[in-house]
Amino acid sequence: MRKQIFAVFQNLGTLALLAIAFPFNCTVVLASLLWNFFERRYAKQVVLNENPKNILIGGGRMTKTLQLARSFHAAGHRVILFDLDKYWFSGYRFSNSVAGFYTVPDSDEDKEGYTQAVRAIAKKENIDFFVPVGIFAASYFDSECKPVLSGYCENFHFDADTMKMLDNKFTFAQKARSLSLSVPKTFLITDPEQVLKFDFSNEKRKYILKSIVYDSVLRLDLTKLPMESHEKMALYVKSKPISKENPWILQEFIPGTEYCTHDTVRNGELTVHCCCESSAFQVNYEKVDHPEIKKWVSHFVKELQLTGQLCFDFIQAEDGTIYAIECNARAHSAITMYYNHPGLADAYLSKEPPAEPLLPLSDSKPTYWLYHELWRLNEIRSLKQLQKWFKNIWRGKDAIFEVNDPLPFLMVHHWHIPLLLLDSLRSLRTWVRIDFNIGKLIQFGEDVRYKTSTSATRK
Repeated sequence: MRKQIFAVFQNLGTLALLAIAFPFNCTVVLASLLWNFFERRYAKQVVLNENPKNILIGGGRMTKTLQLARSFHAAGHRVILFDLDKYWFSGYRFSNSVAGFYTVPDSDEDKEGYTQAVRAIAKKENIDFFVPVGIFAASYFDSECKPVLSGYCENFHFDADTMKMLDNKFTFAQKARSLSLSVPKTFLITDPEQVLKFDFSNEKRKYILKSIVYDSVLRLDLTKLPMESHEKMALYVKSKPISKENPWILQEFIPGTEYCTHDTVRNGELTVHCCCESSAFQVNYEKVDHPEIKKWVSHFVKELQLTGQLCFDFIQAEDGTIYAIECNARAHSAITMYYNHPGLADAYLSKEPPAEPLLPLSDSKPTYWLYHELWRLNEIRSLKQLQKWFKNIWRGKDAIFEVNDPLPFLMVHHWHIPLLLLDSLRSLRTWVRIDFNIGKLIQFGEDVRYKTSTSATRK
């Protein structure tokens, strides 16, 4: 009962705060729409592309999808988005970069229905190029593990075996090590007793337990092992849902600076690469130049002759050594740093390898999500922290808002998220946080769905 009461206050309170912000956001968006209306009346019409393509992007509720849509649209292409039926209210369907929006059945519940629906979209819209984003990187295959749109258009993604290997933290570490690339010591765990019997005495570093199946809550747990008492460690380890059907890994914990990357690759060549400092809950992206990480990624993708989108998590140890912690076979939200780059679409579509991978422009500002930054105000405890907060806002850019495409900003925060909150209120469910980046309420058990099989994992 107490949890249900908390759910009522949590959801209603958040809806009230969004309602207070609505007039301000609405004013800004309306002003932007008026500006665009008058600007278009006097702007010269320019043919952007002599050979426009129809682009299909799966994953219509994530900001990285919006960024790709905007980049393809700005290059003169026509963009169609789709998402699951339950996300029919996606705020990004209102972008002026999106020519059409569809919903499809959940592939976990109706694989054949999902497959037929995506093929129907591709046929109806005469799609030339398909980019799966978010969960659609995992739902890319039909019941026979073949690309859903095989024979319909170009599929910018990996085959089933490669997808399975990349998204599994254990098999990825094995593959990287076989290529003489640095990764932390990693052990497959299918029974809690394996951890309790593990000989930590000869290890120089601590270890952490990580779920191979993606879980947006458990992934934040970085409890170090071994603990001071065996009994305490036994309670902790046995509290985890570890089994043969749901394997975890025991991974060496390497202190140092965390980095993440977004990488677009074609035929083993990097076409897009950006790197930034990382954290457990990543909603701020600022480009950094890290040649060693770029070298690591280039070697990995070239050896495997990959084509598709990847993102890596790295740790640079105190001695300067770079270790890849894990790889996710999907686009990374760091791609929002390309908001002002005119070459992103061509980096995806061109079949000619570039001399150098596309980097964010020199004048690209760090990206953030305004509502995440506003929430952080309640964590500020000193004047120095407040000054840092203002500096981040002043020198950065909101990842969603664009003056020439303002509706997504309004519709995500005052349509998409409120509908999720109303559903949470109806079911009397609490949530850990609102992730405006991926358009979801992060709730316990919500993301534990993508098993490490031919459909792979990750959000």
